[in-house]
Amino acid sequence: MSLCLGTSESSKKAEKRKFMLKNGKFLLQKLIASCNGDYNPIQNFTAQELKAATNNYDPEKVITKDLLYKLYKGFLQDRPISVMKFGGNLNSEEYCCFNCIAFASQMSHKNILKFVGCCLETELPILVFEFVACGTLADRIHDPNGSQLEPFLMKHRLKVAMEIANAVAYLHVGFSRPIVFRDIKPSTILFQEQNVAKFFDFCVAISIPEGKTHVNDNNKVIGTYGFIAPEYISTANCNEKSDVYSFGAFLLELLTGKRISYSSCFENGEEYFLQELVMKSIESNSFKEIVDPIIVGEEGLWPEKEKQLLSYTQLAIKCLSKSGQDRPTMVQVAKQLRQLHKSI
Repeated sequence: MSLCLGTSESSKKAEKRKFMLKNGKFLLQKLIASCNGDYNPIQNFTAQELKAATNNYDPEKVITKDLLYKLYKGFLQDRPISVMKFGGNLNSEEYCCFNCIAFASQMSHKNILKFVGCCLETELPILVFEFVACGTLADRIHDPNGSQLEPFLMKHRLKVAMEIANAVAYLHVGFSRPIVFRDIKPSTILFQEQNVAKFFDFCVAISIPEGKTHVNDNNKVIGTYGFIAPEYISTANCNEKSDVYSFGAFLLELLTGKRISYSSCFENGEEYFLQELVMKSIESNSFKEIVDPIIVGEEGLWPEKEKQLLSYTQLAIKCLSKSGQDRPTMVQVAKQLRQLHKSI
């Protein structure tokens, strides 16, 4: 019996060593390719530590989940953490996992979830981030009745929009090679506290090569339906203006509480996507009907408040221009949102 246990233990150690060598080599290649020689210390965790920290990945500890991963609440070394565990399907998740580490480890911004470290001794690395407690922005705006938090008013939404705009602008101008996030949407924004937003999930982020104006990822178009810029769909070329388009769609979801793919039938039987519904409501002077009822509130839309919301909506529509050249930069978007936030 002792011989069997020894053999089993030896086999487990050999497997961990194999994964650490493979993952370490792949991660090093990713970091060299994306970090421009900058030193990014990454803390190492053991698989056993993270298993214990999450109570063996208890489903009750899931903060949010995607097709590729789940993010868990955890507690390790006397501090709360967040643990990102991929499902183990190497074909679809290996690239995203290492991509997330490579980019997240470069980030230093108050509204981007801080990357702490990872575990390399499992088939796919397990990632560790700072703690978040209050779910995603998608939870707040699409399921307000399920939240135990205070009503998500326009002043809160503008604060979040402004801070996330600052974070995206940081990706575009804060590095020697601009980083395109490629999947800006409410579910990639977490809340550390009630209204403290943190941008998250660099699984599909990509850098624009030096001296180039766009990047083509082997003719693949990556993103979420309704948030993908039309020129990216038609050419597979993306750049910073692709993110601006996604951000415009995000702004509309934040304003209306509806999903960007939301559609509604009118008398003539036609269906309209959210962007079209918003524009139609402005043209027909029925703007109030499309705004999230939580924003309108009991006091309704007085003239000054409606003017502010229209300015916000016009910015979103400008970001959603069909041509990338007609869209503002994220720096310009952040500046305008900051002015709107001050006015409220």
